[in-house]
Amino acid sequence: MLRSLYSGISGLRSHQTMLDVTGNNIANVNTAGFKGSSVQFEDSLSQLIGNPGIPDDQVGGKNPAQVGLGVQVAGVQTNFAQGSAQSTGRPTDLMIAGDGFFAVRSGGETLYTRSGGFSFDATGKMVTADGSIVQGWTAQNGVVGTGAAPGDIVLSKDAVAPARATTSATVAGNLPSTAAAGEQLVRDITVYDAAGAPSTLSLTFTKTGEGWDVSGPSGATGSLRFDDGEQVGGLVLAVGGVSVDLTGVTGYAEMSTVAITAQDGAAAGALQSYSITDDGSIVGTFSNGKTETLGKIAMASFTNPEGLEKVGGTAYRATVNSGAVQIGEAGQAGFGGLVSGALEMSNVDLSQEFTNLIVAQRGFQANARIITTSDEVLQELTQLKR
Repeated sequence: MLRSLYSGISGLRSHQTMLDVTGNNIANVNTAGFKGSSVQFEDSLSQLIGNPGIPDDQVGGKNPAQVGLGVQVAGVQTNFAQGSAQSTGRPTDLMIAGDGFFAVRSGGETLYTRSGGFSFDATGKMVTADGSIVQGWTAQNGVVGTGAAPGDIVLSKDAVAPARATTSATVAGNLPSTAAAGEQLVRDITVYDAAGAPSTLSLTFTKTGEGWDVSGPSGATGSLRFDDGEQVGGLVLAVGGVSVDLTGVTGYAEMSTVAITAQDGAAAGALQSYSITDDGSIVGTFSNGKTETLGKIAMASFTNPEGLEKVGGTAYRATVNSGAVQIGEAGQAGFGGLVSGALEMSNVDLSQEFTNLIVAQRGFQANARIITTSDEVLQELTQLKR
């Protein structure tokens, strides 16, 4: 049989594969995190019909004569170029800006994906749309142990920020130097004990001939002296286990703005909201005004990401040619940052894909013409004997 007949068949098969890959790319043009693929062709083994000759003084060398036996698919390469961002406004929608993958657990297997459309299920686990569990580190008392192996991220809606006792307070503002001797100013602030129980801390400022005296509960006293409105030295008053810093108080004329501006204690607080930062930290905001890290999303990278195996659902599986997985944090060297409230769209270029459709179609037609032409030649051969 004619070699050209089988070459045409190989061309039909290869261009059919190109059509399949291109069609899949176009079908996933709106799939978040999808990475397009392209087909690479190579020629098949060639048949040697003339051996090469060695050149000498009498006769020149001769090149080998070979006839190709068709085409075959060398490989299907995945394009991991960055896709465009689509804003969603959902805090759990995440886009990787740069290299890396999210690690997710599906059954007993860890898979990797660029699609960051996450949510929390009824048990507090962070999951993908198909129920795979996002991997990372859950914080213990606000501390994330990123040195440990990543596990399921669990965010409890009943999380509580523990109470903290007041150990320090700050007083700022101005005491009027023009006040009459004996005039008093009283300033209060709420402080907390270790159980979060509130109480009132009161400071009494009394004008003297040399400045102002300060007194508080438990017999705590001190004196403030000023030189042209600026405090001489600095006063830190111990009041019932609370260190009250008064070094910021001034003593200019007229203004009476002194106040206890801050204290470091708080009652216990319930979780009110959360946000995800660009390094993957899940930060909770509590009713007592405290913010605390609740967990961190793990990132994965590979030496050869094109060696990953697609397993559906925009997920990939590590293979012997992808290299071992490397786990890290977003924003570190080799890992992209995260953008909350956005998804990475498919990187499929429709203009290129429709061009590839035309190229594949014409290639298929040309190879079909090889088969029909070879058939006509065979028909001529069979008609030599009539």
